[in-house]
Amino acid sequence: MHIISAKKLVKTFHNGVTDQTVLRGVSLDISGGEFVAIIGRSGAGKSTLLYQLGLLDQPTSGELRIGEVNTKNLSNRERTQFRLNELGYIFQDYALVPELTASENIMMPLLMRGFSKKEALALAKDALGKVGLADKWKNLPSQLSGGEQQRVSVARAIAGNPKIIFADEPTANLDSESSTLVINLFHTLHKEGQTIVMVTHEEEYTQYVDRVVTLRDGEIIDVKKN
Repeated sequence: MHIISAKKLVKTFHNGVTDQTVLRGVSLDISGGEFVAIIGRSGAGKSTLLYQLGLLDQPTSGELRIGEVNTKNLSNRERTQFRLNELGYIFQDYALVPELTASENIMMPLLMRGFSKKEALALAKDALGKVGLADKWKNLPSQLSGGEQQRVSVARAIAGNPKIIFADEPTANLDSESSTLVINLFHTLHKEGQTIVMVTHEEEYTQYVDRVVTLRDGEIIDVKKN
């Protein structure tokens, strides 16, 4: 069954008097448990597509279904709740709150979902253990390396048991050792049944995925199965 079904997605940005169409009728189906990489040159529309699929932005036209939900029918409040309850995100800049510890960064979305502080802390510590940072739960982001900060963001994404994880260039700011650690984490999560959609410019990491989707000028030009 398709957990994501995108039909003819168009995204046009309005910049004053000019319009820039970044996605040009993209259609893509992703099955539950699949690990998909989206690749392409800079400006191809990779991150824009990820933002549409992950409900971080709305397409200009087209249809997106996640599971049984037609996302076009969701109000802004419902979209926010859907993201919070069903989806996980990992960004290249880590997106951690600098004043919060590793565990508090992970707890924040869980508390927003209604978990008690005790429940959220237990889930945060468990997630940190899964990414090899069990002893760093009290550390601030400034006390962690870039690779460790990205592993905290992975822990934050998985702590709430999301249906889908969206990762936008998750290794872009990391050295090769830290990048390999993060990709191996994704590989492990995928083997456990996690659905992952990852944008990357590093083609060597596509060996770990089920399918590679190549974009050029806002259109899918190739889909390759591994």
